[in-house]
Amino acid sequence: MTIAVTRTGVPETQPARTSGAPGSTSAGPAPGADPRVPDGRVQYLRIGDLQLESGVALPDVVLAYETWGSLNADASNAVLIEHALTGDTHVTRGASAEPGWWEQLAGPGAPVDTDKYFVVSINILGGCYGSTGPSTPAPDGRPWGSRFPLVTLRDTTAAEARLADALGIGSWHAVLGGSLGGARALEWAVMYPGRVRRCAVISVGASSTAEQIAFAQAQTLAIRQDPHFNGGDYYGGPEPVAGLALARRIAHITYRSAAELEGRFGRNAQEPEAPLEAGSLAGRGRYQVESYLDHQGNKLVRRFDANSYIAITEALMSHDVCRGRGSLRESLASATAEFLVAAVDSDRLYFPAQSRALAEALPGGAELHIIEAPIGHDGFLTEIGQLSGQLRSSFFG
Repeated sequence: MTIAVTRTGVPETQPARTSGAPGSTSAGPAPGADPRVPDGRVQYLRIGDLQLESGVALPDVVLAYETWGSLNADASNAVLIEHALTGDTHVTRGASAEPGWWEQLAGPGAPVDTDKYFVVSINILGGCYGSTGPSTPAPDGRPWGSRFPLVTLRDTTAAEARLADALGIGSWHAVLGGSLGGARALEWAVMYPGRVRRCAVISVGASSTAEQIAFAQAQTLAIRQDPHFNGGDYYGGPEPVAGLALARRIAHITYRSAAELEGRFGRNAQEPEAPLEAGSLAGRGRYQVESYLDHQGNKLVRRFDANSYIAITEALMSHDVCRGRGSLRESLASATAEFLVAAVDSDRLYFPAQSRALAEALPGGAELHIIEAPIGHDGFLTEIGQLSGQLRSSFFG
């Protein structure tokens, strides 16, 4: 069975450990989505033990997910929207007043029209919004913590396929996502070609490059070197908030373009602070851009688990559609989906050239669509409306 909880009323400081994750409340897989659950409410599904790429078996896996709309009689209108690194399942509002993170894309009358399509979003394996992850109980009742195994994008895709089975979805009308979500969508199209009719891969390439892995390693190391990290077993005590906030600062620099940071902040001081008037290094005031990064780091620590940040970041480090499959063209040869590939022109984390290489290697080739956004990588979220025409004319006409 599935159970549902509202997202409202969840303490902002500890979503992973107080969000109503089911523990032992569900005995087995659900026969399908519960029609009594309002759109945009979190539900949970037990999918059983999962054999991971590493060779480890992860027991009694639970996935958290949200749905919008109704599955039609032949289950042909299901759409999977994959979230990015620190995203959650709340793509759009539904029955709640809480805004979703991609409302330009999904909702009543949007390109992914929830009055027409049955939309599903799943919290990634290793996450902290209800799916099995480091902060959830292991079989002994204690949080997994340092014992949580490495999971890859292929592992989480295999888990999601079980959830699709339980919902009665044999194939997806479309699977789409941006950044990490785009990498997840691509794995779906390659791992289960008969189950993905359309696939949109936005702001990500065919694999994580050495530079992207380097940025990611700096973030995970910032957390691991926090004095409160305790090897990953910090639950019940002080949490590594300083390390997590630093990780977010590092990441956010890559999410925004140099031009956007310069245009917004330049060399301006954060009022009333004075960076050049300190009597000591310790007392130096901040520049505006420093204050901005502090704000981004502090926001994340109020809603995210540090171990999950590591687990999901390392899953993204594992992203390589060619691993064990041959060349890029060979690896993509089995994919039968209609593809839409898009990149942000100012992205300095996932360069448009990576998206172009992916598009050109797809069976029959695919056009690369460019999102024009001065802010950088995050333009895939803020400017997704630029793809409305393409999505409506091909994927969701």
